[in-house]
Amino acid sequence: MENNPQTEQDLQKETTPESPEGVTPEDSPESFETLNGSDEANIQAEIKKLQDELAESKDKYLRLYSEFENFRRRTSKEKLEMVQVANEQLVVSLLPVMDDFERAEKAFKGAESKEMEGFMLIYNKFKKTLEQSGVKPMDIKQGADFDTDAHEAITQVPAPEEKLKGKIIDVVERGYVLNDKVIRYAKVVIGQ
Repeated sequence: MENNPQTEQDLQKETTPESPEGVTPEDSPESFETLNGSDEANIQAEIKKLQDELAESKDKYLRLYSEFENFRRRTSKEKLEMVQVANEQLVVSLLPVMDDFERAEKAFKGAESKEMEGFMLIYNKFKKTLEQSGVKPMDIKQGADFDTDAHEAITQVPAPEEKLKGKIIDVVERGYVLNDKVIRYAKVVIGQ
């Protein structure tokens, strides 16, 4: 073997990677173990910080998502309620027309004519249209119990019989419900 003029120290410097500043591990005042320990602590601190930020971001995302879902549900419910309220107002404004049809039917009862036939066609069509919209008349019979949730007492008269006290004697104006909600209370006369 040939004697190489390079010394062992020179070989070590060539094989050992230098730091960016050009300082080798032997030249630095701290050893690699110390640098690795402090770097590891810094890395752990950075990881902890990033994990905290990630958890905070996830929490913000979940809250924002929940708020958006609540907003979406609330607005769709409000839209549906607006449509129902609009329908309710329209139906309530049409109920007096229905009352007029019922009064006219009672007045024409027993009369047979072409005009009566046309009237009944229009009346039945109007009635079916209201039913298709979810409007139902309250079925109240004489002698039924008075219910403040569905009836409005307009007057009290002496009961013709003892069993009719506190009961409905006459229906002055028919009540209506729209999708199980009372839109007009029945106006009744009750026995005293």
